[in-house]
Amino acid sequence: MDSRYEIKRMAGGGGSANASPALGAQSRRRKMPPRPADYKLQIIIIGSRGVGKTSLMERFTDDTFCEACKSTVGVDFKIKTVELRGKKIRLQIWDTAGQERFNSITSAYYRGAKGIVLVYDITKQETFDDLPKWMKMIDKYASEEAELLLVGNKLDCETDRIVTKQTAERFVSRISGLRFCEASAKDNFNVEECFLKLVDDILAKMPLEIPSRELSNSILSLQPEPDVPPELNPPRMRCC
Repeated sequence: MDSRYEIKRMAGGGGSANASPALGAQSRRRKMPPRPADYKLQIIIIGSRGVGKTSLMERFTDDTFCEACKSTVGVDFKIKTVELRGKKIRLQIWDTAGQERFNSITSAYYRGAKGIVLVYDITKQETFDDLPKWMKMIDKYASEEAELLLVGNKLDCETDRIVTKQTAERFVSRISGLRFCEASAKDNFNVEECFLKLVDDILAKMPLEIPSRELSNSILSLQPEPDVPPELNPPRMRCC
């Protein structure tokens, strides 16, 4: 055989006895699966139609913005993995429809949520006026342990602002455990900071030794429950 072909075979053959052990170790390392998440958390985004819930979710998860997003029908979700407090956290973020006709569908998603993001549009007074209605939904369906975050969206439209920051802060001061921030999904201002602060608040309440499988909130387990008469299931009175 021509020695030129013999050299090529020896250099490219994967089964050569002369292969470097270091190269083999590197190959095995590349095939190792990624480290599994330490925590799996479910977060839902609620609020009236057109406030920018989908835009906030997509900006946080994909760093994208759609100028003409279609209204969410029912629910949609995205997955994002972040690292906080030295832990790997897999977030399942559910974007819910703001129309009342979808309330019977979206109510099931409150029960497994560790965090709830309530959004209003700073340029539309009616979306702020709807906040007590959304708080009643939280009181009725969500866990008392869920962390709450109010977001005034569309800060990029400051010149068209109707709801002042002081008005929102007064609302928040009357509700126990509700945090507040303003953001702009369009300009990517304060979006990541808001979400990460919410996740950090969730982690702060969790014993670090709990395995991730116990914190997983699969939507398959969120089956609608029968309505309970108000007298048997009084609201938690988060909202004054």
